Amino acid sequence: MADGQALDEVVRFTSDLIRIDTTNRGGGDCRERPAAEYAAEQLAGAGLEPVLLENTPGRTNVVARLEGSDPSADALLLHGHLDVVPAEAADWRVHPFSGEVRDGVVWGRGAVDMKNMDAMILAVVRSWARQGVRPRRDVVIAFTADEEASAEDGSGFLADRHPGLFEGCTEGVSESGAFTFHDGSGRQIYPIAAGERGTGWLKLTARGRAGHGSKVNRENAVTRLAAAITRIGEHEWPLRLTPTVRAALTELAALYGIETDLSDVDGLLDKLGPAADLVASTVRNSANPTMLSAGYKVNVVPGQAVAHVDGRHLAGHEEEFRATLDELTGPYVDWEFDHREVALQAPVDSPTYARMAEAVREFAPEGHVVPYCMSGGTDAKQFSRLGITGYGFTPLKLPEGYDYQAMFHGVDERVPVDALHFGVRVLDRFLRTA
Repeated sequence: MADGQALDEVVRFTSDLIRIDTTNRGGGDCRERPAAEYAAEQLAGAGLEPVLLENTPGRTNVVARLEGSDPSADALLLHGHLDVVPAEAADWRVHPFSGEVRDGVVWGRGAVDMKNMDAMILAVVRSWARQGVRPRRDVVIAFTADEEASAEDGSGFLADRHPGLFEGCTEGVSESGAFTFHDGSGRQIYPIAAGERGTGWLKLTARGRAGHGSKVNRENAVTRLAAAITRIGEHEWPLRLTPTVRAALTELAALYGIETDLSDVDGLLDKLGPAADLVASTVRNSANPTMLSAGYKVNVVPGQAVAHVDGRHLAGHEEEFRATLDELTGPYVDWEFDHREVALQAPVDSPTYARMAEAVREFAPEGHVVPYCMSGGTDAKQFSRLGITGYGFTPLKLPEGYDYQAMFHGVDERVPVDALHFGVRVLDRFLRTA
């Protein structure tokens, strides 16, 4: 079991990493190197030989391999990203880059997404070094840049340019799963991620006839774009169930003693109450208009208008997603992918999933472990290019009333110290047996 020093270190590492501002504003505006050097220093202190790699100066990744006791076993990838989304200090109760520990809680940007997991990894590996522990499998540790943007300087760069560092890896573990979900009736659910929807960030361009704002214009690019994004925003996507989502619905229905009627998924979701939040965003493709840009003067009809849409598609349904966008945008609006990544599926009957579930149950015997599919995406998408099956497993035991999902990219992001201690214990237990 992880020692007492590991419990102290996970809190200190989380705070220290939060204090290193690795804000990713997109467009290459980020510098992860100080955090990467910090992580590498801690790994070196555990006797490992970390390698620092950059595609762009300052956009630094760290990779190290811990040899297991069974050379015939497949290797396991353990990864977390070092960058964070922006935070406006004026909106926060505690400065977002203070890493302050107040009333048993660590505050700051990255406390949940995902410097907490980075800290857990470091604490567990260092604990093993002190105790002389070796896992059964080789464990490849990767701390990545650029996850909060395109991953081109992070996991994409590592997968494309340095695949040899991940030789033998067949499975990977990262964000975000094995957290406590309180359903409001006393049940504690621990969802483990075994899938992700695919990413389709879109750029829409409407073209029309430029002219004077006082004149009738039936070829107005703004009007054409507005009509297209209205159709997209109001579109009712059909139900599409992947194996992971089917498993999630089946296990949740069993937990609540509800008949599993997958012919009426919306009705089943209604019966699940708050627990439906774990599934509702992943039973369909989706497309949300998020950005608009057009014109330069109020009395000038522009010849072009642009919008951006956050699209997500389920595994096996990208072609349907594309065809639907062709139909919804219509004849006067073109669209293209600004950023595209695949959807993922991971088996929920694998030995690795079972060992993750066992590790959670050992330290949270009152909890109910279920699989789920993430509505968004992680670095597991890029690592899947190497044939690595990805799971979301960042264990946290959270108190009732703590809105875990709201912490991602939200104001006042924070994580309880007790949750970090739980995470270290569970991660240690899982990795020893994985």
